[in-house]
Amino acid sequence: MPTDATHPTIHLEYPDWVDDVVDWERRYASDEEKMRLAIDVSRENVARGTGGPFGAAIFERESGRVAAVGMNSVVRANNCTLHGEMVAFMMAQQRVGSFTLRSPALPEHELFTSCEPCAMCLGAALWSGVRRVVCGAAREDASRLEFEEGPVFPESYRYLEDRGIAIEHNVLRDEARAVLELYRSTSGTIYNG
Repeated sequence: MPTDATHPTIHLEYPDWVDDVVDWERRYASDEEKMRLAIDVSRENVARGTGGPFGAAIFERESGRVAAVGMNSVVRANNCTLHGEMVAFMMAQQRVGSFTLRSPALPEHELFTSCEPCAMCLGAALWSGVRRVVCGAAREDASRLEFEEGPVFPESYRYLEDRGIAIEHNVLRDEARAVLELYRSTSGTIYNG
């Protein structure tokens, strides 16, 4: 509990292991390399006991440089909004010094997420400024673990596509789904509220 419950503060840091997984200087060339980083973040989050089985990475589209990563931090930080994608958006915007990744002064950015986003994260993708969302595991893979993904429909994706955000599904789905199964086998917390 915060020392001053009347005026709580929120401070978010990456877990200590992040620099062991992320090569901040590397240029990730292919969709598979980019997705593998998001999956590696999700796997490490489970293996180290720092959160749920969801990871994300935001890249500069042309250069392949990592802008930020995100890992599910809901339980670790006692905050229901700290899904992997949300952490990635927050960290990327802090790194570039802008509330949007769509600033004319910035390169185009794309989000790679180890699982199709929930309703909150899909909505945030629109406002984040990313121009492309690439997903690993599918919604039904997360649902098998009883994670509630909220009101996400085919129309939800079309809405983003109509606003210029490209969407791709099932990139390295089996590898991403294996992390969900790892979490299930360790009896990880299901934090639906």
